[in-house]
Amino acid sequence: MSQLQIFPIPTNGSALPSLSSDNPALIGEALAARGIGFERWPARVELPAHAEPAAILAAYAPEIARVQASGTYPTVDAIRLTPDHPERLALRQKFLAEHTHSEDEVRFFVEGCGLFCLHIGEEVLQVRCETGDFLRVPSGTKHWFDMGSAPQFTAIRFFDNPSGWVAEFTGDGIAERFPLLD
Repeated sequence: MSQLQIFPIPTNGSALPSLSSDNPALIGEALAARGIGFERWPARVELPAHAEPAAILAAYAPEIARVQASGTYPTVDAIRLTPDHPERLALRQKFLAEHTHSEDEVRFFVEGCGLFCLHIGEEVLQVRCETGDFLRVPSGTKHWFDMGSAPQFTAIRFFDNPSGWVAEFTGDGIAERFPLLD
């Protein structure tokens, strides 16, 4: 189930969330008020256990075409991480470091879950994205992502940059002060 928790950035110690909700409408409203797009889409295809990226993209071709119709995100790929992925530990560490992108970060989760953490002003918003969640994070937004120690998710990623995922790490250790997916 999708969930949003909003934490004030603590000056000392840890903070309790000022908002915690699993209501998709409330999640969408709270994120929209901060410039983040959130929608619930049907994840209408059950993918085979070892589906390759090309098969994932083919299975969701209508959704991809709908997003790409605006002309904003011409590049698309699929990422699938499972508990036995050989690079899961290194990828988790890389994604856990706060970073920004010079383009929007757009994801459609078609399987599993992951935790997007957005550092906006004096708040950290943790969005547990589940199957069917479509998230649009504007360029320049400080954030990190946790896939957990035993990742199990598949997401379709949209880019306006042909190079795909390019991060600019902030060097801030803020991610270490907030809960992880596990």
